[in-house]
Amino acid sequence: MTALPPINLPSGAAPTQPTHWLGRQFGLPLPILQAPMAGAQDHVLALAVARAGGLGAIPAAMLSPAALRTELAAFRAGSTAPLNVNFFCHTPPAPDTAAQARWMGALQPHFQAWAVEPAAIDNGPGRLPFADDAADLLAEFKPEVVSFHFGLPAPRLLDKVRTWGAKVIASATTVDEARWLQDHGADAIIAQGLEAGGHRGHFLDHDLTRQAGLFALLPLVARTVSVPVIAAGGVSTPQAVAAARALGAHAVQVGTAYLLSPEATTREVHRQALQGPHSHQTALTRLLTGRPARGIWNQLMHDLGPLADVAPAFPLATAALAPLRAAAEQQGQSDFSPLWAGQSAPHCQALPAADITRQLASGWALTCPCGS
Repeated sequence: MTALPPINLPSGAAPTQPTHWLGRQFGLPLPILQAPMAGAQDHVLALAVARAGGLGAIPAAMLSPAALRTELAAFRAGSTAPLNVNFFCHTPPAPDTAAQARWMGALQPHFQAWAVEPAAIDNGPGRLPFADDAADLLAEFKPEVVSFHFGLPAPRLLDKVRTWGAKVIASATTVDEARWLQDHGADAIIAQGLEAGGHRGHFLDHDLTRQAGLFALLPLVARTVSVPVIAAGGVSTPQAVAAARALGAHAVQVGTAYLLSPEATTREVHRQALQGPHSHQTALTRLLTGRPARGIWNQLMHDLGPLADVAPAFPLATAALAPLRAAAEQQGQSDFSPLWAGQSAPHCQALPAADITRQLASGWALTCPCGS
């Protein structure tokens, strides 16, 4: 990949007051939030971003209490910087035997082609919504930010989070969701554009046609709510950071840009896809988890149709795919792997996370390329 050209920052004295939310709220020098990316990172990436001056994040939705404790302790041992811990707020679906049977039937040709026996379906603790045990564990470590995807938890759980002074942030994919989050206690709102990698944060309306790209959504959200707005989705260059600021962002959240960093735990097939000639071919798919998420095109999406209504409800689709994914990845193939990535994936660079953080943050001082 060709490296982006260096950014020459304007000379002159630094402003006396921070121009971004992370500076005003936490004293952080850079306006960059590292997006929590379950399955592609641990505390190591969060520490690297924190040490560079941004806000590191730990994704907790797929961690057991013991694993979460280990991650939190490791971060606190390595830094006194503020930390964001992220959770899901979905309602776990009831088991649906008919839906599971349809899913297994759709996958049967793949089991045969790969000579793989379907595993016993055990969705285990998998992806769990935020609950009392997690809130009680967090109270021991007192993260400065607790963020949520798919809405907000019950008010009593938010009250627990607020006991140690944590700020609550959550994702909105529409103006209505942003307004709802503000009305229900969010201290800042992440405006997640349709181009963002990973799961849509939608929770009020699952109609994907209502969701807009970041630079259409962001100014509408900024005009609608009075709390700080964080831009997310396709932010992978300093110029995009400048544009986000010009359109009303108080900070930016970045995920895909970190996936090739040595601090990320991105799997090898995922790294290869990000560096391959088709990294620009991303699509929203329900197949890999049961809920729409953006990733690089793979064979399963081609065979079944990325948004086919054949997978069971989130997160019950994942378990049946596990043996297929394992067999394919052993042969260096990503046919059944979640290659989560945003539409800006071709801009990914295999650089240390600290360098990526500082490079992106340099865009905050630029004049918006749109002429604003």
